[in-house]
Amino acid sequence: MASILFRRQYYVIFGVVAVLFLLFHNVDRDRLSWPDVALPTGNPLPLPRIQHQFPVESDAERNERAIKQRSVKDAFVRCWTSYRSRAWMSDELTPISAQTRNHFGGWGATLVDSLDTLWIMGMKDEFDHAVAALSNISFDTTTVKSVNIFETNIRFLGGFLAAFDLSGDDRLLEKAVEVGNMLYAAFDTPNRMPLTRWNMRAAAHRKPQIADPAVLLAELGTFSLEFTRLSIVTGDPKWFDASQRIIDALQEQQQHTLLPGMWPMVVDAKNMVFDKLHDFTLGSMSDSLYEYLPKTYALLGGLVPKYRDMYEAAMDAAIRHTMFRPMVPDNADILVSGLVTAKQEDGKTVYRRRSEGQHLACYTGGMLAMGGKLFNNQTHLEKGEKLTNGCIWTYKAMPTGIMPETFFMLPCQSTTHCMWDEARWIDAVMDRAEVPPEEATPEKSAALISHKRLPKGFTAIPDTNYHLRPEAIESVFILYRITGRSNLLDSAWDMFRAIDTNTRTELANSALSDVTVTEERPPMTDIMESFWLGETLKYFYLIFSEPSLISLDEYVFNTEAHPFKRLLPA
Repeated sequence: MASILFRRQYYVIFGVVAVLFLLFHNVDRDRLSWPDVALPTGNPLPLPRIQHQFPVESDAERNERAIKQRSVKDAFVRCWTSYRSRAWMSDELTPISAQTRNHFGGWGATLVDSLDTLWIMGMKDEFDHAVAALSNISFDTTTVKSVNIFETNIRFLGGFLAAFDLSGDDRLLEKAVEVGNMLYAAFDTPNRMPLTRWNMRAAAHRKPQIADPAVLLAELGTFSLEFTRLSIVTGDPKWFDASQRIIDALQEQQQHTLLPGMWPMVVDAKNMVFDKLHDFTLGSMSDSLYEYLPKTYALLGGLVPKYRDMYEAAMDAAIRHTMFRPMVPDNADILVSGLVTAKQEDGKTVYRRRSEGQHLACYTGGMLAMGGKLFNNQTHLEKGEKLTNGCIWTYKAMPTGIMPETFFMLPCQSTTHCMWDEARWIDAVMDRAEVPPEEATPEKSAALISHKRLPKGFTAIPDTNYHLRPEAIESVFILYRITGRSNLLDSAWDMFRAIDTNTRTELANSALSDVTVTEERPPMTDIMESFWLGETLKYFYLIFSEPSLISLDEYVFNTEAHPFKRLLPA
């Protein structure tokens, strides 16, 4: 009881600090008055178990897993040591030139993004050193003209909250509140829709704040996990209220879009019009909104049913329209998540799917698998497996063993029967390259395929980059924790070795500009985003950990792989 009373006093102090922060930034206190939407009350529901009941492993299995886990940790330690010695308190280290990058406000993005990874990997001394350094991060000043509210929310607020949930260190909660108040100021607009690119200096000088008429769906809708968790741990509902207003508006228009159930990739936050444009996807520009629907439901212990309703409606539409089975040489039964354009023609809505795959869209396998378990939906679990298998297949198909940023494949004519047809594939390659049929000779086709370095099954690879992204291993990890499939451990290890081998520099690991090269190491871009340490290596480490470490039945990950404690039944 004493600790509870202390924490309440602690939050009262933070409430005073919050008011001072808002006054300092001249936020309109009348518009941002006491919230209308209160946190849900009641005992959380006993939701279905997500994690597989893993059998006791043998000594040989444990030793093999520990060796692989150690290799992942060694990669992290190497990168962290280089960051600490050469770019400490900067956002990022450039892994080749040993310079610094500060495009996330200069607030130590890699430090904050890595806090929970340090804790999870048992690096408590490094964790303590990093937490002690947090007092040097001031969110009152910034190195950028406008703050990316989305990135600040998922990396900084998410990073502080997860590290607090794991460690209980109140210094981390203090920083979470500081960031949360800064983000809250971006909601100081006439309709309470946030500025996704927020000019801190303009706000301090009382320049009018109006939400933008064209914003990315993901950047508008990715607040519910972080804001809800911050409201839960502080007892202040204002953040939950702010995120809930967005969710309520999205739900109101969900069934009125050109693809009912989904929202277009770009929406109008200024006029709160979310149902007019034509392009729909679970991938880039939309992704984390959809991801947060089942996750926020789980975070809140099922106390807000609308998150389930919105998720199920969105996935019904996505499964029907965005996903396709690609024709591949081994006839694998896999799925890829693509894009859809909806147009009105002769009074009817016509849907045209674009058979483009994205590394960013690989999160969908884990999302659907988790949704399948949460909501007892076997179809979602099966689709999640096939989507994850599709990403694994794409990794293996590349000469470097690494999936490119974007690619095109030939959709099967049937999802139940799809035999490889090399002639059809070649025709699709030439069609994608806009070569007239009369010019598509066998010699020209072979030369084009060789020049473009297209593995069989791919019709084009417009973006050959690899940005050290985590989405594929994220879904492999989640699917492994759900199904216990041992071959997923083999796939994860193959992915890790391919990535580490091809991206390793003298200091750390670098993003690549071309994963299709066959006779040399892929060229590097001298960039190591904070999510390499905050997400990618964390997921690789966790898949080779004891399944009880960050159990999916106790935690839910935000889109930056920061685990938040779920509300559980008493």
